[in-house]
Amino acid sequence: MLEFKKVEKTFPGVRALKGIDFEIKRGEIVGLVGENGAGKSTLMKVIYGAYQHDGGEVLINGTPVVFRNPRDAMENGIGMVFQEQSLITNLTVMENIFLGFEAQFMKFGIINWRKMAQAACEQLKKVKLDVDPYTTTSELSFTQRQLVELAKVLTLEERVEGDLVILLDEPTSVLPRKEIELLFDLVRELRSRASFVFVSHRMDEVIELSDRIYVMKDGEVVDVVDSDGCDVDAIQHKMVGREIDKRYYREDKKHPYQQNKVLVETRNLGKEGEFSDVSLKLRAGEVLALVGTEGCGTEGVIRSIFGLDKPTAGELYLNGEPVRAFSAFNGVRSGVGYIPRERKIEGIVGGMSVVENMTLANMQDYSTWGVFKSGVERELAEQWVSKLSIKTATIDTHCGNLSGGNQQKVVLSKWRSAGAKIILLDHPTRGLDIGAKEDVYDMVREMCDDGCGVILIADTLEEALGLAHTIAVFKDGEIQKWFESGGDHQPDQYDLLHYMI
Repeated sequence: MLEFKKVEKTFPGVRALKGIDFEIKRGEIVGLVGENGAGKSTLMKVIYGAYQHDGGEVLINGTPVVFRNPRDAMENGIGMVFQEQSLITNLTVMENIFLGFEAQFMKFGIINWRKMAQAACEQLKKVKLDVDPYTTTSELSFTQRQLVELAKVLTLEERVEGDLVILLDEPTSVLPRKEIELLFDLVRELRSRASFVFVSHRMDEVIELSDRIYVMKDGEVVDVVDSDGCDVDAIQHKMVGREIDKRYYREDKKHPYQQNKVLVETRNLGKEGEFSDVSLKLRAGEVLALVGTEGCGTEGVIRSIFGLDKPTAGELYLNGEPVRAFSAFNGVRSGVGYIPRERKIEGIVGGMSVVENMTLANMQDYSTWGVFKSGVERELAEQWVSKLSIKTATIDTHCGNLSGGNQQKVVLSKWRSAGAKIILLDHPTRGLDIGAKEDVYDMVREMCDDGCGVILIADTLEEALGLAHTIAVFKDGEIQKWFESGGDHQPDQYDLLHYMI
């Protein structure tokens, strides 16, 4: 159905795709894996029409094509389900499904909402989602919004001839296992009328769902493997071009924390409806992991420590000083840095450059009498790009154009350059490949060695156990159990689960 022959894509200073050969057969699910910056996103955007290739050929059913924009791609039966979701949350479900294609429901400039609702119900049936099409999209869960995204793509069936090609960009990154299985079952059912490209950093899921897997590195396809009998370690080795360090969480670099230097202390801290009676201490050099099920209160705790939320009970002390006024401004002044779960929404400003993002938290350090010292700012940015191996054409590249792993490095460097000693990490490795995760783990150890304290909401229990000195297990907004990681009484995942659920 879809074929790439020696496809090239070059940006100023960067050759993003280097002679890519790639094909999707009818009814096939093709996996696409690689490190952040390997070229996966660029390849997907060429398929979807967001980028135009500047070498080689793209063929649909044997016919060469050049998509000028995503609408061209859609008219050829290609749709995309985005990792960050493209829905407009203050529109209704049906308005999102038919966004840009409302003309079919219009007469004399007036939309027939009843007709649109009926058509939306037909699309929702395809993805087995039972919601009222008049519902405002913001009221849906993340999983439901993901299915609305898929229903939106499936409207192409009524507008184009032939089968579809549907691109799935990290569709499972924030889904629990039960809902992942439902999504996979749905994708398998849709194979009779669509082919899929599945991008994910979760190797086990790629192997489970895909027929074949393309492995990319540095803008090239380095291997194509059948999923049958596939080995996760072998694929990861091809992705990063080296053996994966078995000391994955850098436990050999975990050093004792400073018992007497308390950076954060909460006393019976609470926020109505989210968490209550949270008493904890974070010391210099310590990684404190907060674990629990989704909605257990951990995110509310770290947002309160940073100052984004205001607690309704209890006390908070930063560097021994009581916090009276809760705001992000005061949090930053107290040396707190926050790396949020939604890095593209809350962590970076996508339309600003790498250098501008790196200095957002401490711009006052780069000006004298109101005159900005751009030379000093740029020198610092170059140092962090080199130190963290951030893959960017220049420090003037828009941060929104970087891969997820490199965006995360920019966010971390922003707080480190601002001198933050209290680092709050909310799922810092979500959506990152194995190489980028290792870079984040290295940074965590370096920050601890530099006297920082880290509060971590980990992506997995294994990550929490590997990184943390201390673990607080939350359930229903309260701390149920404390564990010390390491030594003779090292907890395992089942110990944590017992108190979580």
